[in-house]
Amino acid sequence: MNGRRQIFLVATAAVLLVSACSADKGVGGTIVLSSSADADILFPPLTLTLQGRQVLDQVFDNLADIGPSLNTVGDVGFTPRLADRWQWSADSLSVSFHINPRARWHDGVPVRAEDVKFTFQLVKDTSLASPLASNLDNIDSVAVPDSLTAAVWFHQRAPDAFFKAASPVAILPEHLLHKIAPADIHQSAFARAPVGSGRFRFGAWDRGSRIMIQADSANYRGRPTADQAIWLIAADYPAASVRFLSGTADFLDVVKPELIPEVKAKGADIIVSPGSLDYGYAAFNLRNASNTGPHPIFGDLETRRARVMAVDRSAIVGNVFDTLGLVAHGPATRIMPTSDTTIGIPYHPQQAARTLDSLGWKPGADGLRARGKTPLAFALMVANSSPIRLKIAVLLQEQWRKAGANVRIEQLELNTFGGRMEDRKFDALINAWHIDPTPSSVREEWASSEIKKGGYNATSYRSPAFDAVIDSAVREMNPVRSVELYRRAYRILTDDAPAMWIYELRNVHGASKRIHPVGIRPDAWWAGLADWSVTTSR
Repeated sequence: MNGRRQIFLVATAAVLLVSACSADKGVGGTIVLSSSADADILFPPLTLTLQGRQVLDQVFDNLADIGPSLNTVGDVGFTPRLADRWQWSADSLSVSFHINPRARWHDGVPVRAEDVKFTFQLVKDTSLASPLASNLDNIDSVAVPDSLTAAVWFHQRAPDAFFKAASPVAILPEHLLHKIAPADIHQSAFARAPVGSGRFRFGAWDRGSRIMIQADSANYRGRPTADQAIWLIAADYPAASVRFLSGTADFLDVVKPELIPEVKAKGADIIVSPGSLDYGYAAFNLRNASNTGPHPIFGDLETRRARVMAVDRSAIVGNVFDTLGLVAHGPATRIMPTSDTTIGIPYHPQQAARTLDSLGWKPGADGLRARGKTPLAFALMVANSSPIRLKIAVLLQEQWRKAGANVRIEQLELNTFGGRMEDRKFDALINAWHIDPTPSSVREEWASSEIKKGGYNATSYRSPAFDAVIDSAVREMNPVRSVELYRRAYRILTDDAPAMWIYELRNVHGASKRIHPVGIRPDAWWAGLADWSVTTSR
């Protein structure tokens, strides 16, 4: 999720696309992707944007990649990348990765086991401040018995130990980075023009305009089908969609529901995934503004539950997404093996009213409730950069008004929204979250340990019962038992209602007839980009 680069400007889109190939699904041509935002930095351990990750996943390789099933338990289904094979120790406390002897960095230097050791040490270095560092918390050390073997040792056995060692962290070239202080890497020349080992090599980055990658013709995993891929960067989503609809770009990563008829009318293909790792939710701050005690409304469990019970989430999802969204049931989307659609507080406005009555929240002449001198009133914070979340906010405001709550929608610029969320200075908010494929990532947003500066537990939700069950689930090696524990933890969490899970997304992409996209995964549509082909010329 990042990037940075200067390079040559191209006068027109026609020039960018000049190398398009006329052969049907042959090797060659240019794939043009329309993006509504630029990358932040093109250095894998520091990338935070999806646009940066899309590019870097082509330029760099990990040790092994998660398969289409998105399994993160053990090593079943993982696809070899830099490691062509691996072997576990008898006690499952270490795994030895054998590096493919044909793997080369794009400058021609062989990839070696020392690169693995160097990368893990760098990512864990606190002066680098990598958001990927937590993936390596369970890694004790990396031994290099020979130039092609990296033995990764774990502190303890864990069901997703292999995933965290093999998949999230891209391996970096020690020979190009070892002389740069970790704190200085983000400003280095490497971070502007990276050198990886992936099937594409970095080509150019004209900030705010485009990012280009080129086929690595001698790559150890095979040459990409296309000659190059270019991300054309627009100022916003409307501009990116116009670029796609006009035929300047071949692919639009997000097709919003209202755009689908126009995409079809232009003769482009709509690609819909069965699900995704993205959910949207309303979060409730359980602490007051000064963090000295419970929130006057959301600090009470039964009041929170009544707020959730009063909302018809199915109506909201249908109104906003039509058939392209699903009602969410907790912190694991349906494509996760641990998901459970039986959990959650059901819609029951009559019971919500009875609960509020019993708690002393009495309706006034205007239908709005109060308990003594405390009105049932709060601000609902939402980033103004998301029309979808703004629409959801309006629908929630109306449903909660019918249930006696006076809700004020507070629209904020994205950075201000993020700062307020991080500082926990809000009543309630609407947010979206992209979860990792491993179920252990639920700890990031909801464990008590994450109620800290920089921690993601913005609601200040604290539950010893949830923490205990999640800790057991994370350590449980039996897959069946692990799923049971995660689902138990989800039930505790949703019953406690620190948030209301509203929707899951079905990923919807647009593709021109000119290209043939393959290998689109629900967690990363770009995973198979090197195998996409150009089918017709422009």
